[in-house]
Amino acid sequence: MTSMLHTLIAPCRYSEDIRKSRFLAQASPVDTPQQALAYVESVGDASATHHCWAYRIGQDYRFNDDGEPGGTAGRPILQAIEGQGMDRLVVAVTRWYGGIKLGAGGLARAYGGTAAQCLRLGERAPIVAMARLGMHCDFTDLALMKARLKELGAEVEQENFEAAGVTVHWRLPAHRLADATARIVDISRGRSKAYVLED
Repeated sequence: MTSMLHTLIAPCRYSEDIRKSRFLAQASPVDTPQQALAYVESVGDASATHHCWAYRIGQDYRFNDDGEPGGTAGRPILQAIEGQGMDRLVVAVTRWYGGIKLGAGGLARAYGGTAAQCLRLGERAPIVAMARLGMHCDFTDLALMKARLKELGAEVEQENFEAAGVTVHWRLPAHRLADATARIVDISRGRSKAYVLED
């Protein structure tokens, strides 16, 4: 069983001075790489020396060192995201150079550390894996189906009314699939069958 991933509920920020350099970490929940890159762009500061970032959205991730030595900024930020068990978010760490070189290890600790601290301070929510379920039922069962499946966190995605009844597509937490399937069979006394819909 993999541990549950979390994302941020809202953007957050954290600033720290490390050996005269100022580091500002800013993080935000995102759903697409385009959103992540737009956020990075929006929080950039032209007066900064470096603006490094990383995002992870499921299997999709990217990071950028923005002129810092390779592997000392973007990758530590990504490692901070993964180390905190987070997903679907972007972290940008902006640095204003203060005249003291930190060295590769010091840079990695500074970028990774400020990113991790920023995420620790952010308000987070679990990411619930969702699934889609289809079913066909009689008109007379529809109201009860909706009420009982709503209790399981199911939402109607689509309804098609036909002569012989209604076809409904639901979106619900994946861990509720078995319960939902059992309820559909139970309410319809075996006349309706549920089937999983592929995305």
